[in-house]
Amino acid sequence: MKLVEKKALLDGIDKIIIKHLLREARTPIQILSKACGISGAAIHQRLKKLENTGVVSGSQIILNPKILGFNTVAFIGIYLDKAIRNPEAVRQLKNIPEVIECHYTTGNWSIFVKLLCRDNEHLMQLLNKNIQTIDGISRTETFISLQEQISRQIVF
Repeated sequence: MKLVEKKALLDGIDKIIIKHLLREARTPIQILSKACGISGAAIHQRLKKLENTGVVSGSQIILNPKILGFNTVAFIGIYLDKAIRNPEAVRQLKNIPEVIECHYTTGNWSIFVKLLCRDNEHLMQLLNKNIQTIDGISRTETFISLQEQISRQIVF
């Protein structure tokens, strides 16, 4: 892998390593070594380089929200009365555990968030008591996801 103008250029071995780790983040170095045809020490060095350059940042456990009782996924477009209110609104949104993503956007909304809720009633309570009461939020538009059809990392 090379860094050119702050962009990582991955070679074939880097791509093989990443594809294996995307499928299973706990893939043993021995298996990666066999898949790439290089030594375990070389795999270890490449993993360190991928981490140090920021291409890879750790690994994570993915929770199943439905098993934990969160059956409703909603997206909310948030209109702010003034753009300057964004930092404070985001600070307050961070305090709502059900907000799992928050994006500053172009287009109709200033902020676009993704929420996990137990059900529609829980969503309504979050909207009425937690989100729409934030200073600077003038109104919201809510979209409920019926089914997640694609979930993946960037494909290269």
